[in-house]
Amino acid sequence: MSAIKKLGLDKLGFKNINNIYRNLPIEKIIEEGLINGETKMAMNGSVMVDTGEFTGRSPKDKFFVVEPSSKNKLWWGPVNAKVEKKVFDQLYNKVVDSYDDKNNKTYIFDGFAGADDKHTLPIRVISKKAWQNHFCHNMFIRPELEQLSNFIPQFTIINASDVEDNEFKEHKLNSKTFILFNLEKNVAIIGGTEYGGEMKKGIFSILHYILPQKGILSMHCSANTDSNNENSALFFGLSGTGKTTLSTDPHRPLIGDDEHGWSDDGIFNFEGGCYAKTINLDKEDEPDIYNAIRHGALLENVVFNAKTREIDFTDNSKTENTRVSYPLNHIDNSLMAKGRISSVGHPNKIIFLTCDAFGILPAISKLSAEQAMYHFISGYTAKVAGTERGITEPQATFSPCYGGPFLTLHPLVYAELLKEKMKKFNVPVYLVNTGWIGGSASSGSKRISIKFTRAMITSILNGDILKAEYFEDPIFGLNIPKDLNGIPSNVLNPRESWSDKNLYDKAALNLSNLFKENFNKYGELVDSLKNYGPK
Repeated sequence: MSAIKKLGLDKLGFKNINNIYRNLPIEKIIEEGLINGETKMAMNGSVMVDTGEFTGRSPKDKFFVVEPSSKNKLWWGPVNAKVEKKVFDQLYNKVVDSYDDKNNKTYIFDGFAGADDKHTLPIRVISKKAWQNHFCHNMFIRPELEQLSNFIPQFTIINASDVEDNEFKEHKLNSKTFILFNLEKNVAIIGGTEYGGEMKKGIFSILHYILPQKGILSMHCSANTDSNNENSALFFGLSGTGKTTLSTDPHRPLIGDDEHGWSDDGIFNFEGGCYAKTINLDKEDEPDIYNAIRHGALLENVVFNAKTREIDFTDNSKTENTRVSYPLNHIDNSLMAKGRISSVGHPNKIIFLTCDAFGILPAISKLSAEQAMYHFISGYTAKVAGTERGITEPQATFSPCYGGPFLTLHPLVYAELLKEKMKKFNVPVYLVNTGWIGGSASSGSKRISIKFTRAMITSILNGDILKAEYFEDPIFGLNIPKDLNGIPSNVLNPRESWSDKNLYDKAALNLSNLFKENFNKYGELVDSLKNYGPK
């Protein structure tokens, strides 16, 4: 029997692919990347790759096929745009045919998404590039050898990053780049972009579709626990809020840094690795992430010294979104490194992280269940000048459920599941602002010290915050601690840190209006929650 038939690739339409490399050991994957000229050696035995024009995701190029099984379930709109089946089929055939070249190498990763055996998703990723296979090896759950003998994928991604859609206008797509999902066939195709994150987030989008329909909350969050696998915590937040940094704690084993599920049994990691931002990475402030950059790690779009291979983590000339992927066991204080499955019981604390570049929101506040739903659906943070082209002033960003680009169902579905589980398992929620204090980011004020942020996180995790007295913020209705472990009052109360109180009041009112405008777009389904947002 040919390898194509043995692996079931003929059922996907593959006919004449050669040089199939399936689930190679990491040493061989690294060697392949170097031989192919895709990667270069980096510091501490890691390797690095440049992803070309695309150094981040292309959300406007993501589409779902309109088909009977999902058309009445998907949250259609800018996040989940529609594509006709005949367009998908045409591009699918183009992608598959592009593998029919005797000079091509075909790399296959078979593995899992979801550390809970009851809910794991067997996945397959097919690519032409060794570094993309390396990325999948790092990011998804690697199978044991015996699991590969009868492996049957339930969702497949075919990556043909070298294929473009030159007829995209006729196909009613956005550009030559395409990320197309067919939930009826359980397959996705990628073309025109080198960025590895499309594979990671593609599987995340599928889990966001499958799991909530089984009563499992799929979450864009990091998670850690204590040494007894108890007192675990979830950290929700958009990029740049500190989600990875704050959950990677030398005193608390890491469950995972980005994607988790919450079932009736507890929480479980979706992934087998971490995908950390490296811009301005500092060995002293983030030692665990820094030390994870070693043999097996894959750096993306970093600037380095050609002679020494030392990386300048402060250099953003290629992109602000420099990244590194590595297996979870590279974090010495992770459950996986300790030989344990990346799943624990129900969380004891939930922390929403925001980076408010306007300097308005309190550094820490406690939320009611309804406030938690409001802020969960809002998913607020702010982009800072310099992070993207064209941004010169702080810009409010709202991403529902702290992961809007990956949601496949309406945000209220996830919010209702969050509320149900919070109440069922009595889990408190706190909002922590890691942004600016005393003014906006453009005013010359400084970001809240990570020392204070860590102290606030510690007070939540060890229960010290339960002793605090609170006062209510008059504009946002948030409950703010009057005193907390010696943290200065002007850090706890943002208005106190502004020299011009009238200017603060005006800026706070502007931000509250942005919250209200954003929330209005979710329509009547969320009307009952509006009373739990800004006054």
